[in-house]
Amino acid sequence: MATTFKTFRKNDMVSSRTLLHEAIPLTGTIVSGTYSENNIKNFSHGMFQSVYDYPYLSSSANHILDITVGYSNESKLSSSTNVQNSKKRNLYNQMAQVLMGYDHTGSIQPFDEDGNIIAGGRKINEAVFVNFSRLLVKDEIKKGSFSMVLGVSGSHKAGNPLHYDGGVRSVTYTDNVWRRTVSIEDRNAENDFRVNSPAGEYGILRIYETDIAAHGALLGPTISDLCDTDVSAIANRGTTNSLHGAPCGLIFYQAGIAVISGSVFTENSGTIGGGLGTHTGLLEAAPTMLIHGQTFSQMLTGSEISSSAHAIRHRIQDITFNNTTELNSTIYFCRVNHNNFNYSSNPTYLSASRMRVKNNTSDQPVSYITTVGLYSDNNELMAVAKLSEPLKKTPSNEFTLRVRLDY
Repeated sequence: MATTFKTFRKNDMVSSRTLLHEAIPLTGTIVSGTYSENNIKNFSHGMFQSVYDYPYLSSSANHILDITVGYSNESKLSSSTNVQNSKKRNLYNQMAQVLMGYDHTGSIQPFDEDGNIIAGGRKINEAVFVNFSRLLVKDEIKKGSFSMVLGVSGSHKAGNPLHYDGGVRSVTYTDNVWRRTVSIEDRNAENDFRVNSPAGEYGILRIYETDIAAHGALLGPTISDLCDTDVSAIANRGTTNSLHGAPCGLIFYQAGIAVISGSVFTENSGTIGGGLGTHTGLLEAAPTMLIHGQTFSQMLTGSEISSSAHAIRHRIQDITFNNTTELNSTIYFCRVNHNNFNYSSNPTYLSASRMRVKNNTSDQPVSYITTVGLYSDNNELMAVAKLSEPLKKTPSNEFTLRVRLDY
């Protein structure tokens, strides 16, 4: 008799999970506007800027990332007289609500510098948000692979600062290499990440100096001392601390969002206008953020979100990370024993009650396996696998066909 169906046993099925990684390099030229800013999209609502790999009106353009800024209600920068004050506060609260959730009182939990929410650590009250597209992130960002190189000098390597005439699209470069850069990374995050977020797992971003040999360690406090901190604590630390390895933000792996502390963009020499008082920061003396010579805090309070995003984009030199695609597989071992599937139910198999594939009646029955169908318990065809070439099956041989379903 022709065997048509065969039931799988438990040991005939194996499930597996494979993580595939792809390197994603984003150069500063793309982020800052490769095509005369035509790959940068602004919106009428003015809540964020979008970056594309080609001019965004092109049918071949792919969305790369969104960038925006915001501050909490507790920030010293928050003021009703600020430009787009409510939008900046709402953006921060929306991001915090989605990524950090609520505390025990039902209030939105602010971003915490070290992720230790229960301990009530230092909060990130002014933040830059970089939201990477799902096209790049896939299922998540691989832990320990994220790096963002930022220019932290007041001007470019050539010594001439950027020229900005007040228009979003009018920026000219003398040299697109900063005199000094730092790298923001999530080193060792695969062994040290947090799970107390409603958006999934996240890691701590830390700042590393990229050219200590040439410049020496950046003087000043660690990032922990930058915003909303007692100035006397900074003074007591002296000016010999390197910023190497200090926490400066959070990276949410499944959400694909980097939260960079606003303190990364503030200056490290003297007072900072706009409400941060005398707290010191990271950048060199009197840096400008491309917005009419404003410091970061002045930009955050006196400029629109799109202008702030524009200025921050031009300090990004490189972004690299590995994405992750989770591939779940079920492998079915279709075992064809010597006494199975030696006949075919195809009507063309017979001619005048004789098998076409037999020359003599004494010959062994033979069939050719070309297709494997997987059926449900209700006899519904769920999947079909095609062989690259027919397999000759006789009572004297056996096969095990390995069928893998990926999803």
